[in-house]
Amino acid sequence: MPDRLELAGVGIAYGGKKVVEAVSFRLDAGHIGCLLGPSGCGKTSLLRAIAGFEPVVGGDILIDGIKVSSRQGSAPPESRQVGVVFQDYALFPHLNLEQNVAFGLRKLSRQEADRRVSEALTLVGLIEEGKRYPHQLSGGQQQRVALARAIAPKPRLLLIDEPFSNLDADLRERLALEVRDILKEAEMTAVLVTHDQNEAFAMADEIGVMAEGQLLQWGDAQSLYLRPANRFVANFIGQGSILEARFAPGLGLNTALGRVVLGDIAPGVGQALEVLVRPNQVDLMAAGDRSANAEVARKAFRGVDMLYTLRLLESGEEVLATAPAASPYAVGDRLHASLGYHRPIILHS
Repeated sequence: MPDRLELAGVGIAYGGKKVVEAVSFRLDAGHIGCLLGPSGCGKTSLLRAIAGFEPVVGGDILIDGIKVSSRQGSAPPESRQVGVVFQDYALFPHLNLEQNVAFGLRKLSRQEADRRVSEALTLVGLIEEGKRYPHQLSGGQQQRVALARAIAPKPRLLLIDEPFSNLDADLRERLALEVRDILKEAEMTAVLVTHDQNEAFAMADEIGVMAEGQLLQWGDAQSLYLRPANRFVANFIGQGSILEARFAPGLGLNTALGRVVLGDIAPGVGQALEVLVRPNQVDLMAAGDRSANAEVARKAFRGVDMLYTLRLLESGEEVLATAPAASPYAVGDRLHASLGYHRPIILHS
């Protein structure tokens, strides 16, 4: 069975300037993929090309094994069976919810269209609100109406552009989880675009990190967090500190936070590299002046824990560390920071 969506070496250009270059990934039917990256990285251009709104200057886009975009030409958007949820929802203010959801079902019989509208509104939890108008709804409810309208025609693929950018930050992750549940219940294959990693982690089965028109890494959230492909991914996903390190005799790694045993990894002695240290990997202990190697520069209460910014005494580098919220350390305290038994993440160039 072919992948529901496949991109093979896709390039996109505007006025001769490449904005997306040689992007390749695959997405299975029923999975939710995410293109994650900062503004201007090309993720929305890629989404528009999948929908058929933008031509490609290189590579192929296939849906269910059928080539819909290539350098030689593109299938029109209406033939792709692709649904789109736009960033601004694009709801019709003069139509009620039922009429908005029914808008893309005009080729169906009245009976079938009514059934699809009822199914879609039930799926998003708004079946009782069908006679209301968009201005009478909250932002989250409007987003779910837009989702229902896109799902009702039963597309092969659903594309979602920055779905929660118009909502308050504290609602985004909760709504992302709700939308994921809706898509999974509908057995829908979807690709979303976002710059917010919390949304990506909450919704997606697989995530592609993009920068400057390139797809740097494609994988699940855990692999991106624990095994970032390069320095950009390491900095963009989660929090952490990047330190210089050197391999030493005895299969050890010397860092500013002490030496770590790396087991069966045996590169050249003295080889320089960079390592990523996550805040939860740094162990803190109160220390006297002779054993201290770090000073608390800043602290931030985060509910269940405290996030400390440490300034290393020898190098002046800053390192993030977490400790229980009740930890007693104050700004200016000198501590001993170490990796303990934690293994840092080696970054490869």
